[in-house]
Amino acid sequence: MASEKVETAIAGNYVEMEREEGSSKSTKNKFSNFLWHGGSVAQVLLTLPYSFSQLGLLSGILFQLLYGLMGSWTAYLISVLYVEYRTRKEREKVDFRNHVIQWFEVLDGLLGKYWRNIGLLFNCTFLVFGSVIQLIACASNIYYINDNLDKRTWTYIFGACCATTVFVPSFHNYRIWSFLGLMMTSYTAWYMTIASLIHGQIEEVKHSGPTTMVLYFTGATNILYTFGGHAVTVEIMHAMWKPQKFKLIYLIATLYVLTLTLPSASAVYWAFGDLLLTHSNALSLLPKNGYRDTAVILMLIHQFITFGFACTPLYFVWEKFIRVHDTKSVLKRALARLPVVIPIWFLAIIFPFFGPINSTVGSLLVSFTVYIIPSLAHMITFSSASARENAVERPPPFLGGVALKQTAVNIGRKGGVAAFCNWIGFFRFAICNRKELWVLDFTFARLGLNFLLILRIREDEDDNFVEVS
Repeated sequence: MASEKVETAIAGNYVEMEREEGSSKSTKNKFSNFLWHGGSVAQVLLTLPYSFSQLGLLSGILFQLLYGLMGSWTAYLISVLYVEYRTRKEREKVDFRNHVIQWFEVLDGLLGKYWRNIGLLFNCTFLVFGSVIQLIACASNIYYINDNLDKRTWTYIFGACCATTVFVPSFHNYRIWSFLGLMMTSYTAWYMTIASLIHGQIEEVKHSGPTTMVLYFTGATNILYTFGGHAVTVEIMHAMWKPQKFKLIYLIATLYVLTLTLPSASAVYWAFGDLLLTHSNALSLLPKNGYRDTAVILMLIHQFITFGFACTPLYFVWEKFIRVHDTKSVLKRALARLPVVIPIWFLAIIFPFFGPINSTVGSLLVSFTVYIIPSLAHMITFSSASARENAVERPPPFLGGVALKQTAVNIGRKGGVAAFCNWIGFFRFAICNRKELWVLDFTFARLGLNFLLILRIREDEDDNFVEVS
């Protein structure tokens, strides 16, 4: 880090935060950053066919394309806010060589403590339950290979294995693991596609989805989760040599993810249809053989990696709270992180049900973390003409910034009621009536209106702030 050279341009121009690296090193870093994002989808890859059975084939494809587009947009917003915050701090001679910038610190620096607390609450809650989901998924997947032990016992075992992530200092150390994760995800996705096509359709296969509104939007929440890794966006950007290139890398990675998720989910749904409504994990329907066992093992390894991705930002938050974040002792930091990983392990043991947790994380937590908070934070940060004029990176002039960000906010609100109904149904209550779902429909109808306004509404060049009512 001592050789880092930061060149800060005048206000209103783009800030180049680059190391003095050769072109070959730059190419290597671009590839490594692509691996970071392209290898983070495995936790939902196995349940996307289940979502297709709830949504129907057409809606499943459209929701993936829509959420992929909007996820890339809000990742761009987060990257702009990160670069803005870091540039301001570096102009104030703040040294980040032994400090990892996190999302709540960006919100604090740009918008104040109120926004910091909101970001901290939603991000930490999302990451905690995201880590819990990985442990539950590990126990569920290994059960397809070895059912001699019950799933709770497997959760004990994998919890102990995942606890070793306390020894991984930062995201820099996950580069090779990200490469392996990308290969594992690619193998599993194409195995699911090919195996389903070879298997063919089952007898009297039916494709009746969607059947109910609750199932429809519950399925949408899982797809929302596919493109909802924004809780670790800032930490990954901070680990990049050129964080301003993050937005392009993320878009390319999203396109690659779509080449994995669309064929695999479509093929499995084509082969098994409504049978997936009672089999949330696609591997449970595919023939048991060496290829399937290989996919299961690779997913187990990948879920271990994803657990580390989800827990590492929590480790950083806790280290800063107890003031050991700047220490160079790996052992001291590992011991300090144990109070974070042990409660997550405990939660995975006492809450072994995967479906309701996944739906809630996808609808409520991902909605706020991925769409609502970044969109609102960007709108407020650059609401004035002077803020837009002096921004390190200005928004593209051909997009209606306010309309598109308001659309992102609306997308994030859609799955909440459906996930709530799913939770209530889990406890055998029924309170979601038709009237509430009509209210949900009205919320979603605003989405189309906002898209019509995207090409017409542009951010004013004066202090008048455009709102979409």
